Amino acid sequence: MDFTFLGLIGGGALAALVLYFFFIYSQRARGVKAKYSITLIALLALVGLAGNTLASGLVFINPQERAIVLSPLSSTGYRGTILTPGLQFVVPFLERVERITIAQQAYTMSRTTAEGQVKGDDSVTARTADGQEVYVDATIQYQVDETKVTDLFIKWQKRYETDFVRPQARSIVYNLVSQYKVEEVYSTKRLELQARMTDELRATFAKDGIKLTALLLRNIAFSPEYAKSVEEKQIAQQNAERAKFLVQQEEQEAARVRVKAQGEGDAVITRAKADAEARVLAAKAEAEALKLVSEALRANPDLLTYRYIEKIAPTIDTIILPSGQNFILDPRSLINQNATPTPTPRP
Repeated sequence: MDFTFLGLIGGGALAALVLYFFFIYSQRARGVKAKYSITLIALLALVGLAGNTLASGLVFINPQERAIVLSPLSSTGYRGTILTPGLQFVVPFLERVERITIAQQAYTMSRTTAEGQVKGDDSVTARTADGQEVYVDATIQYQVDETKVTDLFIKWQKRYETDFVRPQARSIVYNLVSQYKVEEVYSTKRLELQARMTDELRATFAKDGIKLTALLLRNIAFSPEYAKSVEEKQIAQQNAERAKFLVQQEEQEAARVRVKAQGEGDAVITRAKADAEARVLAAKAEAEALKLVSEALRANPDLLTYRYIEKIAPTIDTIILPSGQNFILDPRSLINQNATPTPTPRP
């Protein structure tokens, strides 16, 4: 809250009082009888003094602020306690208030012209352990420790951001980057590097009454020569990965063909075994059948003649043959062929 309007009222009242004296004096100089109004003079004087006194003595501290009271009445030059949020009163015309924000603040150091508090390239230029030059963009998020507002103001006044936060952050970033190789800075150990920067900066800030909230490594850029070499290396790695992928595809295809050929070979072998077993079984069955037929003919010689007649003339019921003629096939001869010959006894 601004109490400037009280000062304006007080100043206006005092100015009106001066003009009133001048008016009375000019009137008397012209020979006109004019008397001073004691009541009006007292009223204007009272309003003027009260307005200026209140404007100088009343102070409203915002919730995100803390204030230091600079006082000639103290041997140290300042009050021992800070002003907290709300309406506060200081000795008018003697004590002066210095406000310090405890809200979250951010300081950005960037290579991009439109970013950061410093216009132009404000990135941290550092050299890695293997001699490569890098450009680090970082943002420092912090806030003032409200318990150490007085110490911070005495040491840095209101220049703590430009005279303390920025130099300390740049120094720590520069020193830690120099302990890592360039590939570690932007890839394998970037998180480790950021964690170390955060820890060191937090400890440094705490000594002077500032709490570090976060340190963000926003971007890490390289010299044009190294950036080109990194790009070429990435292209080579991508080509190598592609070649490796193609080899794996070929190996997979070869394995598939081998499996297919082996399967087909196994199928051929299986079919051949099955066919051979089928033929063996068929031959055994045929031999068994012939054995049964032979036994049937031996038991009934006329069966073959009957089956023959049945086949050649299914519709013929009677066959007449000349007297004394044999059948085309003599069943007895067939039986005798299958029978074992009786050996002739020797004389």
